[in-house]
Amino acid sequence: MITCFIRYHIDPTKKAQFVQYAQNWGQAIPQCGGNLVGYYAPHEGSSTLAYGVYNIENLAAYEEYRARLSASSLGRENYEFAQKEKFIMREDRTFLKLASGPHAKLVMP
Repeated sequence: MITCFIRYHIDPTKKAQFVQYAQNWGQAIPQCGGNLVGYYAPHEGSSTLAYGVYNIENLAAYEEYRARLSASSLGRENYEFAQKEKFIMREDRTFLKLASGPHAKLVMP
């Protein structure tokens, strides 16, 4: 399992558009095979950073998922919405593997 972290730099005057974008992905990503953790909009601190996080089996599964997402009407509409509204100034995507599991393992002396 790998986790895709997407860091967005957004226009702080268009936070509502990012929230709509995130809600659309909240529907499209699970429909297309991604295990969505969530999208996060600015709340306190930076007004320009937002995040999207989801899990996928591996990079091959990611490529298949991206193809399904691009072919879905909601996916295409959301890409077009972002292009039209121009609320995303930059998008950085990285893939990580969980290194701390299993969590909270009790170690007895």
